[in-house]
Amino acid sequence: MTNEVKNILCIEDEPEMIDLIRLILNRHGFDVQGANGGRIGLDMVKKNPPDLVLLDLMMPDIDGWEVYQQIKADEKTKHIPVIVVTAKAQNVDKVLGLHIAKVDDYISKPFSPQALLESVQKVLNLEITTL
Repeated sequence: MTNEVKNILCIEDEPEMIDLIRLILNRHGFDVQGANGGRIGLDMVKKNPPDLVLLDLMMPDIDGWEVYQQIKADEKTKHIPVIVVTAKAQNVDKVLGLHIAKVDDYISKPFSPQALLESVQKVLNLEITTL
């Protein structure tokens, strides 16, 4: 396992959620940047591609699925794994995300800190640790 710090971009329209995710993941050595909304998030992904994107689906400027499609359509960013973190917790949304859109993982809000950490570690192929 490498000791390289993994950069995570959280694209989310609620600053409190970005702060919560940053608090949970910073404790485990991740560098978490926040993007307040889809447009800012897409700009940040293109300027400085992260190791992982945590993506909310319901945002006022650009819907999360549109952000996801734009990330995956760009040769420079299509390799970046994406975990959807959303309040859209219906089974149909999860099936759409995991099996049709092929996101790397899908976490429903509210989530436990442990569930978030395990998902990030799994998607980045890191050793799973506990809080």
